[in-house]
Order: sequence, then C-alpha cells, then structure tokens
Amino acid sequence: MTSTARKAAEGLLSGTRKLKIDGRSVNVSCSGDPMKHKPVIVLMPGLGDGLEKMAGIQKTLSEKNRVCSYDRLGEGASDKPDGPQTFAGSGKILTGVIDRVAGHRPVVLAAHSLGGMIAARYAPDHRDRVKGVVLMDATSPTSVADLTNAIPESATGPAAELRAQTLQVDRGDNPEKLLITDGKVRSAGDIPVAVIQHGKKYLAAFPEYGPRLEEDWAKGQREWLAISHHSKLITATNSEHYIYVDQPDLAVKTIQRVTSEAAH
Repeated sequence: MTSTARKAAEGLLSGTRKLKIDGRSVNVSCSGDPMKHKPVIVLMPGLGDGLEKMAGIQKTLSEKNRVCSYDRLGEGASDKPDGPQTFAGSGKILTGVIDRVAGHRPVVLAAHSLGGMIAARYAPDHRDRVKGVVLMDATSPTSVADLTNAIPESATGPAAELRAQTLQVDRGDNPEKLLITDGKVRSAGDIPVAVIQHGKKYLAAFPEYGPRLEEDWAKGQREWLAISHHSKLITATNSEHYIYVDQPDLAVKTIQRVTSEAAH
C-alpha cells in the first residue's frame, strides 16, 4: 500500500484543503506519512500570518513526520470570524483541526508568536491529545501589562504610536478579531516543552523603552517554562522575532527533538 493510499484508508488529509469545522471553512495543509508511535506535528503561525509562512519548515519536517498547519479564522484562506473571538473559541477550531488531521494520534504543537500563546493556553486543557509543545518567541503571557508598564501613557512619538496600536490590536482590532488578554501560565503536566526566544534585540529602535520591552519579553519566555516540569529554554542567537525564518535549522531540530521525546 502506498503512503497516499494508507492515509486515505485512515481518512487522513493529504495536501491542502478547506475543511468544515464548527460550521466554518478552515484552510488546512498536511504532508508527510503517519509514523507509528510518533505524534502529528501541528504548526501554528503568528498573528497576521497564514499557513504558507511556515511552508518551508513544514516541508523539511514532513520528510520524517506527519505535519499539518492551518489558517485560523481571519487568517489566510480561512473564513473570517463573525465577531470577536476568545481563546476558548480559537481553541475550539484547533480541536476540530486536530480531530480531522491526526485521527486517534497525539499531537505536538509547534507555534510562533500569538500562535504560541494560543498553543500554551490550549495544552493544559487537552493533555489527552497534546503530548509536546514548541514555542517560538511566543507572545508573553503578560504582554498587555508588559507594554503598558514599559511605555507610559505620557509617552510621545513612535513609542506612543506603538503603545496605542498594540493596545488596539489587543482589543480585537486584528485579522482574527481575537481579544488578547493576560493570563496565568498553567501546567500541562510532564510533557516535553521547548521555549525558543530571540537573541537579537530588535526592539532597540525605541531607545528609551526598548531595554524594558526586551527585558519583559525575555521574562515572559521564562514564564512559559511553567507549562511543564520537562521544559527547556533555548536562545536563537542569530534571530529576531521570526525564529523559524532566521534560523530554520534550529526550529526544525528543536521540533524534531520534542516530537521524538513525546513519542516515548
């Protein structure tokens, strides 16, 4: 039986298709063969990015794994949300995607930026399915407070614009209409977790507030380690925010390691 026939026999998606999930059209892409005893890798891009942004690492990872990615509502080729979304609503779509692309298999969530925050908040409530997490410069769990503490309301110029624009995005003025709120980091048990933080200080464009922003972002990455007792912090020394673009080899190697550990 060919790999295509095997996936078809198991009812698993291969290629890129739009699936009906919770009454909405969700764009999903899967590649690679199901591997016995290995979780399915689910890639989750950041805010404003569609699944095509992670196509490069998906292709590389699919040489030895089954890998899927999807456009959240409001992103890429998926439907737009009807109204404001919450993390619970976004998680419901993720559950529908996992059910369709992984079958009975467990998954490893490998996520960037806001996708990382969504994955980190999803994993503790879905320990039966999520057996590993890789966070690539995930949005800080206290990103709203970090911003308002670092840049005061009295700020002027570019820093004031950054503050206002970011708070507007947090209130739902973003493609996903997602309300981005601070929250406590919860445990997902003993699953393998890797937190990759950027090494190049790209917020230096704001000299008065940049150091505090960088400090709080790094603190947020350390806080994400509390998702699991089996977590590791890695610094991508040559990367700004898009770690999987700046250092794809590191991203791939880390995701492969977590997937192998999750399999055991």
